[in-house]
Parts: sequence; structure tokens; C-alpha cells
Amino acid sequence: MTSRATTPPPGRAPQTRMAPAPGGALPQIGAPAAAVRPDLAAIGDRIRSLRAERAMSLRALAEASGVGVASLSQLENGQRNPTLATLYALAGTLRAPLALLLDARAGSSVEGPGVSVRLLDTDVIGVDSSAQVTVEVYRLHLDSEASRRSPAHGPGVVEHVQVLAGLLRAGREGAEREASAGQNLEWVSDCPHTYRAVRGPVEAVLVITTPLV
Repeated sequence: MTSRATTPPPGRAPQTRMAPAPGGALPQIGAPAAAVRPDLAAIGDRIRSLRAERAMSLRALAEASGVGVASLSQLENGQRNPTLATLYALAGTLRAPLALLLDARAGSSVEGPGVSVRLLDTDVIGVDSSAQVTVEVYRLHLDSEASRRSPAHGPGVVEHVQVLAGLLRAGREGAEREASAGQNLEWVSDCPHTYRAVRGPVEAVLVITTPLV
């Protein structure tokens, strides 16, 4: 499936909600709350728990994700600040939403070279337990000419990007499309995909939906 302009589907009532960010209500997409430092201990506990659920050794997860064994051990023990690339690699290998590794904490922000994402909200939505998806909403920033390549996510994961400023080129690798302020892109992210600020900096809202299995 190629990236394409899209109209978001009608919303459905959330069945569960994350706790409000410190200081009150959940952040608004148009005016995101100030970034907060990720809880390193909580991230480490999540990674270790997900690894155990999938019956993976520390070395097996390190090899499958491309993260060094020593680095992964430090992450699990809350002794290392993770980069965006590292968390994406681990989330993809563990078949888990990135927000889960961030402990669904509104305002949690992680960075990579020229790129940052800030978690605004996350929900589980669906009519019944057989058709539920996790929805993650992020504020995405790319410095001018910055780019990143994201690994494949699990089956059925869809990414939707609404560009707020700048010119973004993004989508499945080899089938990227461009979108400027007020336009959007959508693609199934079960293969490597890329983001690049063609003219920037780029500000956007990124929504990722992941089927619950």
C-alpha cells in the first residue's frame, strides 16, 4: 500500500483512557504540553516485562533489535537514556506500541538526530474486544533536512501524519509522498518507512494505530 492523502475515519468512544498529564487535563494536539523527561525506570521495567512475556532472553532481544547487549541491560535497569531509534527498534521487535514502552505517560519525549516525538495521548478504542486498536498520538518535529528511517512495525499497524508546518516527505520506503501544511499522509507500516523534512523545520501530528491481538 502506498502513502496517500486521507480523511480520518469517524471516531469511536474510547474504552480506556490514560491518566492525565501532571497538572491537569490531557494535552491538546494543537498546543502540546511541555515535554517531560521519560521515566527511565518505568521504561526499563516495560522492556523487561515485554521481553519475558515473549520468552526472549536479553541476548535474543538485543540481536533481533540490533541494540547492544550492554546497552539493553542498562536500559532495563534504568541506567541509560534511550534514543528514539533504540525505542523504535525495541518496540518493533517486541511487537508493542511505542507508547507502551513510554509507560503511556503524556508529555514523554524522546529524540534522535534532528528528530523528536512527544506523546500527547493514547487510547484503546473499538466496538468490542475482537476489534480493538491502540491509538497513539504524537507531536512530531524534524529539523530542516533531517530524516529518519523507521523499522517495520507489526501487521496491520497504520501511521497517519497531519502536517502543521514545513514540507514532509514520508511513507513506505520507495513509495514516499510529500505533504505540506494542512495536508496528510497515511500508510501501512509493516515494512521500513521514512520521514524527511524537505523544507522545514517540519511540525506534524503523528497518529499510529495498532491492532490488539
